[in-house]
Amino acid sequence: MTVSLYHLEFFLLILVRISGFMVAAPIFSLRNIPMRVKALLAIAIAILLFHTVPYAEVEYATTIEYALVVISEMLAGVIMGFMANVAYYILAFAGQVIDQEIGFSMVNLYDPITSAQVTVTGNLYTYAVMLMLFVTNMHQYLIRALTDSFLVLPVGTVSLDSGIYLLMKRFMVDYFVLGFRIVLPVFASMLVVNTVLAVLARVAPQMNMFVIGLQLKVFVGLAVLVLMVMMITGVSDLIFREMMSMLKESIPYLGGTGG
Repeated sequence: MTVSLYHLEFFLLILVRISGFMVAAPIFSLRNIPMRVKALLAIAIAILLFHTVPYAEVEYATTIEYALVVISEMLAGVIMGFMANVAYYILAFAGQVIDQEIGFSMVNLYDPITSAQVTVTGNLYTYAVMLMLFVTNMHQYLIRALTDSFLVLPVGTVSLDSGIYLLMKRFMVDYFVLGFRIVLPVFASMLVVNTVLAVLARVAPQMNMFVIGLQLKVFVGLAVLVLMVMMITGVSDLIFREMMSMLKESIPYLGGTGG
C-alpha cells in the first residue's frame, strides 16, 4: 500500500483538528484519562474520517504557509472543544452561590481532575451532569459534531472571524441567567428563612439569631439540596442545550462568516 505525500498532509490536518478538540472538549479533556488513550482515540477517529471526508488538496506554497494551516486547524479544534466545555462553568458558578447561601462558602475542595478549587455543591453538580452526559449519549453527539465540522469547514479552509467575542458576550448573559435558574430553589428557601429569623428577632430579641440562623440555614439548605436531586435532569438539559448552542454557533466564526 502506497500513500502519497498529499494524502498524508490531509490526514495530519484531520488529526490536528481532532487532537485540538480532545484537549479542550468535555470528558475528553479530563486529566485522569491517560494520554495514550486520548492519542489512540484521536488517531482512530482520524483514520475513519480520512476514508469518509471528501479529499481536497491543501493549497500552500511554502513550509510556513503549511504551518499556518496546521495552527488554524488546531485552533479550530480547540475553540470547538472549549465552546462545548465552557457550559460546565455555569455549574461551578451555581454551586458557589448555593454554598454561599447555606453557609458552605469556606468549604472548598481540590479537584485533581481540573486542578482547581471547587465548592462542594459545584463538585456535586459537575459530576452529576457528567454522569448524565454518558447516560444520554451526549458524548456521542460531541463526536458527531466534530466529524460534521469537516463537512461544514473542509480541511484547510478555517478562517477565524474576529467577531467571535460576540459569542462569548452572549454566553456571559446565559452564564448568569442559567446559573440563577439553578440556584433559585435554594435562594427562595433562604429568603423565607431570613424572613422568619427577622420576625423572630423582633418578637424575641433575647434570642441569639446568629447562632440559630447559622444552623437553620444549613439544615434547610441541605433539605432543599436533597429535593433538588430530582431536578438534576432539568439542570442537565439546560447545560446540554447551552453546550450544543455554543458548539453550533462557533462553527460560522471558524469559517469567517460569523455574526
